[in-house]
This record gives sequence, structure tokens and C-alpha cells, in this order.
Amino acid sequence: MAAEGQTRVAVVTGAGRGIGAAVARRLASDGFHVVVADVDGDTAAAVAEEIAQHGGSAEPACFDVASRAAVQQVVAETAGRLGRLDVVVNNAMWIRYGELADMAEGDIDRMLDVGLKGVIWMIQAATGPMIAQGSGCIINVSSPAAVRATRDAGIYAAVKGAVSSLTWQMSSELGRSGIRVNAVVPGAVPTEGARQLVDEEGYELRRSKTPLGRLGAPEDIAGAVSFLASADASFVNGQLLAIDGGLIVS
Repeated sequence: MAAEGQTRVAVVTGAGRGIGAAVARRLASDGFHVVVADVDGDTAAAVAEEIAQHGGSAEPACFDVASRAAVQQVVAETAGRLGRLDVVVNNAMWIRYGELADMAEGDIDRMLDVGLKGVIWMIQAATGPMIAQGSGCIINVSSPAAVRATRDAGIYAAVKGAVSSLTWQMSSELGRSGIRVNAVVPGAVPTEGARQLVDEEGYELRRSKTPLGRLGAPEDIAGAVSFLASADASFVNGQLLAIDGGLIVS
């Protein structure tokens, strides 16, 4: 736990827009200094500036989570300069939908590199500083696709299934060092990026299958991340928290 008066530090990947940006804003409002990480430096800088304009504390970081060396360098530099690392949110993902037989090798590689290996690299890099301080919180982002069939989403589902499994495994392995590992499982959230992959008809179908009768908003997911990162969740470990309006049980 951070000492009284000491600013807690959070790194959020894929934070240049959508859910990641909403998470960065929320954690900043919770009092974290937020490293807004994204492969697009311009969007990361814009979100960090917006946070600062609203009285929060943030800085941008431009790197590709698929690069183990880049992840290690940024996380080590951040923890060394700021003196601690309290929260990592593994939100970054690269998605292509399609039937498995038609998926190109490059697309499969990129989805695995960003969506799974990027999570692994971030956990590897974060555990050193977190173990040294005796505490930490890692929050991954999974998907309902990990546990229910979704058309043309075989590789995406496999990636998110692996993220869910990794969450459970790491919660046991790292819990002994005081590090909590959980995941959020967002339902349908029509962000700018997601709308490039799912049309209005697709979202209407998702809405119709959601018991609450509405789609999610990035702020819905950010609120759940805020809880998992808070002292209120200090005994929550190894959980996959669905924020989906009941979609996963419908």
C-alpha cells in the first residue's frame, strides 16, 4: 500500500481511446498518477492532457506492448522515476474478425502478440517493482467471447480465453507476494474502434441479447476497474468481473 500522502501510480495500456481512455480518466479522478500508454503517441498525449486540464495527474507513454524490450524499459523507467507501481491495466488489443480458415497468419500473429503476449510482458515487467514494495494490482481485460461462441471470433476468443486463464494462474502465483490479479469482462461497448468492426445491426443484436436491454459505455467498465484497484477490493483476487448487463448468462 502507498504511504500516506504518496501518490499511487497506474499504467493503462491501450489508453488512447475507448475503454482504455475512460479507465485512465477514472483512475486519475481516483487520485492515481496515470501513465496513459498507447502505440499511438498522439492519442496518448491527448488523453493525458485532458486529464491534466481537469486537475488530474497523467503522462503519455508511446510504445507497443507486443515488444517485450519496450515494455520492460518503460515500466522499469516509470517505477524507478516515480518510486512505485501500484496498478497495471492490460487493456490493449488488436482485433480482426473472420472465419478461422480465412484468417491470415499476420493477423493471427498480431492478435496474439498484442492481446496475449503483451499481457504477459506487462505482468513480467510489473512484478519486480510490485514485489519490491509488497503490493500491487494487475487488472486484465477479457471478454464474454472466452466462454460463449461468437461468430467469426475464433482467434479473438482464444486470446481472451488465454487471458482469463492467465488471470487465474497469476492470482495464485503472485498473490503470495501481495499482488492481486483480476480481470474485467466487458459486454458490448460500442467505442469508436469497435464500431469499425461491428455495424449497427451487430450492436442491435447484442443489445437484444442483453437482459438489461442496453449496450455498455466505457465508463461502465472504468467503474469496475476503479473498484478492483481500490482498497475496497483488497481481498478480491483471481476474479473475472463481468460488466455486461447479464449477457454472459443470457
